[in-house]
Amino acid sequence: MLSLLILPQAPLHAQSEGDGPGRDPALPLLPPATVRTPAPDPLSPSFRLRLPVSPGTFGFPQLARAAGIIFSGTVTEIAHGPANAGKPIQTVAVTFRVETAIRGATPGDTLTISEWIGLWASGQRYRVGERVMLFLYPFSKIGLTSCVEGAMGRFPVDPAGRVLLSPQQLSAFRKDPVLGGKSHVRLSDFAWAVRQASEEE
Repeated sequence: MLSLLILPQAPLHAQSEGDGPGRDPALPLLPPATVRTPAPDPLSPSFRLRLPVSPGTFGFPQLARAAGIIFSGTVTEIAHGPANAGKPIQTVAVTFRVETAIRGATPGDTLTISEWIGLWASGQRYRVGERVMLFLYPFSKIGLTSCVEGAMGRFPVDPAGRVLLSPQQLSAFRKDPVLGGKSHVRLSDFAWAVRQASEEE
């Protein structure tokens, strides 16, 4: 699970506010997440790295509803940040060029997020040039966020612009009418799946 912080110089604007420049008109707009499950704080005594969820206990609707920010983008820069008075834990800052904004982001923006270094050290890392689709929790009390259910909320995007699903994601999302049984999905279809999942009761 990644712990991330959006820095002040890259404010987010919900795409549902209008058709901003660079928006793909084929992609559905989504409102802010209705489920406000905050990201776990590394400073909390109850914080633990999440284990993979069992099939049947977590599906695509839960992923879509728990996320406050959903976007795809390319990693452009990675930098380490020391602990200080405003940020009491060490972090790794990861900068993205936002490509597809589904919720809580704007296409074409440069977005910098900060990952708790403990997750980075555990192997949950990024690399410059990598394309990903991320589902991020709303901010925690200390301003951090992380991928929903760790690896479940992070999808690679291939050079053809298709979202790729891991075996774990294939198993967990097998009942989804759009994603079920597919190892790769077009971005427009994936965005539609998010909308459908977000609207399910």
